[in-house]
Amino acid sequence: MKVTTPIKVRYQETDQMGVVYHANYLIWFEIGRTAFIEKLGFQYHEMEKDGIVSPVINANIQFQQPVRYGEEAFVQTWLESYNGIRTTYGYKILNHKKEVAVSGETQHVIVKKDNFKPLSLKKKLPNWHQAYMNALGEES
Repeated sequence: MKVTTPIKVRYQETDQMGVVYHANYLIWFEIGRTAFIEKLGFQYHEMEKDGIVSPVINANIQFQQPVRYGEEAFVQTWLESYNGIRTTYGYKILNHKKEVAVSGETQHVIVKKDNFKPLSLKKKLPNWHQAYMNALGEES
């Protein structure tokens, strides 16, 4: 399962060279990840109301070509891997020509918001677990 999210490149996202500043791609990854989760029928803020957050524990990003102000871009997001504890999302940023401009992945766990104690997504949020397994085409 892949979810594609359009991004309108804003002027404030660019640097002096007129290209999207590299750190902004991580924000675009988050936009794609949120859209992916919403496509599965869930909302981050619902998880947070239960005192659970999902920090990034690793990020990997590769830059192939620049994206410029005024261009359209698209974030493709999918589950790269999931094991009940750790979730890895994959991303491709496509430029206006639908060419890969940036690719990467982020790895996440869920933790208690008040003390950052790790939790099992499989045990704490079984509906999310099942949706992730379905998105991977696997059985739980």
